[in-house]
Amino acid sequence: MAVDTQRAEALSSRIPTDFVLGFATSSWQIEGSSHTRGRSIWDDFSETPGKVLDGATADPACDHLNHISEDLDLIRDLGANAYRFSLSWPRVIPEGTGSVSASGLDAYDRIVDGVLERGLTPYATLYHWDLPSALQDRGGWLNPDSHKWFADYVHLVAEHFGDRVDTFATLNEPWVSAFLGYAAGIHAPGEKNAAASLEVFYRLMVASGHGIQALKAAGIKNPGLVLNLTTIIAEDDDVSEQAQLIDGLQNRIFLDLLAGRGLPEDVVERTSSITDWSFVNDAGLAVAAEPLTWLGINYYTPTRVASSGTDAGKIVGQGDSVYPGVSGVNFVPRNPRTAMGWEIHAPSLTSTLLATAERLPGVPLYVTENGGAFEDVVSAGGIHDGDRVDYYDSHLHAALDAKDQGVDLRGYFAWSLFDNLEWAEGWTKRFGVVRVDADSQKRTPKDSALFLREVYRSVS
Repeated sequence: MAVDTQRAEALSSRIPTDFVLGFATSSWQIEGSSHTRGRSIWDDFSETPGKVLDGATADPACDHLNHISEDLDLIRDLGANAYRFSLSWPRVIPEGTGSVSASGLDAYDRIVDGVLERGLTPYATLYHWDLPSALQDRGGWLNPDSHKWFADYVHLVAEHFGDRVDTFATLNEPWVSAFLGYAAGIHAPGEKNAAASLEVFYRLMVASGHGIQALKAAGIKNPGLVLNLTTIIAEDDDVSEQAQLIDGLQNRIFLDLLAGRGLPEDVVERTSSITDWSFVNDAGLAVAAEPLTWLGINYYTPTRVASSGTDAGKIVGQGDSVYPGVSGVNFVPRNPRTAMGWEIHAPSLTSTLLATAERLPGVPLYVTENGGAFEDVVSAGGIHDGDRVDYYDSHLHAALDAKDQGVDLRGYFAWSLFDNLEWAEGWTKRFGVVRVDADSQKRTPKDSALFLREVYRSVS
């Protein structure tokens, strides 16, 4: 299918010439070569029967470490000016603490140097959910020393790459690590303990604050954090209080901590039967509020709730079990929806950006992930994913709408460069603009890649 150049031009004409335009990936989902690194909690989780939908494990994934040059050429040729990737903690420090892997650092040297050689800017994420198994054996993020482990790892990476990488994120989506990993149990480490999920949330944010301090101590110019924030929509007054709690657990607990407001009182009160929050202290709150130079927002879908409704089927990552203290609400995404069951509603990206800018004023924002899983039509003439083209077109416009309304939005990263291991969904859900055959490892750009290439290249 030929690219609709008129549509691409209408979009690119709105994008400032200094806007960051890129693609995003994460280590466990694409790297493969697990035998060359330490084990992570996602290895343990995926190798447990029944945890990943199709039984997929970390190998070969997209075999990225054996295709670095080819993959970076793809990013450059698609017109991007930046690449967001993550480092695997157990690849750098196999046991999480102690001995450093020279080969692990070398793998990321090749990525960073390759990114720079192609005229791209690297955006590195230090933790994208793959905690070293050896640290999980010591309590993982529930261990009061977890922030020390993380800060040591962060400082090591920053010292090594700081001469070439200016921009780091400490964590990717701590909400997912805490609430999908410890409340709902549908992500690693697979716990179902609401009290633990609230403590993990807090310790992750404290660890992020220590990580920001470690980055600054190493001379990193742009330390930041990536959150998955969204707009909560209450369909009727009967769920307004529950919707407020969902908003508190999804958005406000993170932004209030970062802004130095502490924990939202209503969230603490509404979860007091689950935890007494005795693990919180003033020192931790102060560190969690360590100033950022930027915040990344990963946005995919709004969360729409109602007091009644028909069965919406599977909605990945939504449900009562995900939000401690929430009960008796129906999650009611409207059509059209993606293959994840997520409602497609671009105006909610605009409202999410506006709300974030209000709750955390003065901090530049980036859309660090945005995209959709759809069923592709594979033919001799190409890989057709018109729904994904529509998604990117509408959501980029929505992001720019927020910018036009005064939000200090600096860039946009499409999720994802590749079809990859979609965590507990395995290979059954595909987000990529480039199709990857799990057997042959052949990379084939889809119509969405060609559309974004036209948009990205046209910004001048």
